[in-house]
Amino acid sequence: MARLQSLLRTSAEGFAAALMAAMFGTFILQVVVRYTARIEWVAVNLPWLQPINYGWTLEFCLALWVWLIFWGNAFIVRQQDHVTFDILYLAVPPQVRRVFAIITGLAIAIALLASVLPTWDRFMILRLKRTATLGDLFGDWVRMRDIYVIYILFLLAVAARYFWLVWSAFRHGVEEPVLPGEEREKP
Repeated sequence: MARLQSLLRTSAEGFAAALMAAMFGTFILQVVVRYTARIEWVAVNLPWLQPINYGWTLEFCLALWVWLIFWGNAFIVRQQDHVTFDILYLAVPPQVRRVFAIITGLAIAIALLASVLPTWDRFMILRLKRTATLGDLFGDWVRMRDIYVIYILFLLAVAARYFWLVWSAFRHGVEEPVLPGEEREKP
């Protein structure tokens, strides 16, 4: 099971790295096109490098950024990496922490799942809207829904993670918190 988790995590990180690489490559292309546009011999010898051909790069970078944010938060960012306001949580005994974890985990998971259908209904409208410039690069089939569908995956993945945390808290309790400056004991 640990090996499968490691493989899935590595795959998710690899996909995020590919998104970042594509975004960086597109950014470099934007810079090259922007700064070679005024060079006269470039316009004559490399007509395909005209800025008018690269309007899609901004929208492509924005779409990659949306995917990177939601993908990363759904599959890569760990629970302990989040900023938490846990003064009350740390002040109560472990049994109460367990109840806190179960109640808040259920509230978050249920709220995320409750928002899936209204979000999907909105996406049905987005299936009609074309992107402004990505059609030039990928063809006429690209719709705004295709860009934002990652949000549905985000909602489902994070809800599943919180249900798993609730199940774990219910079955095994919660881990003893590690305060800044302390190290967790190795078993």
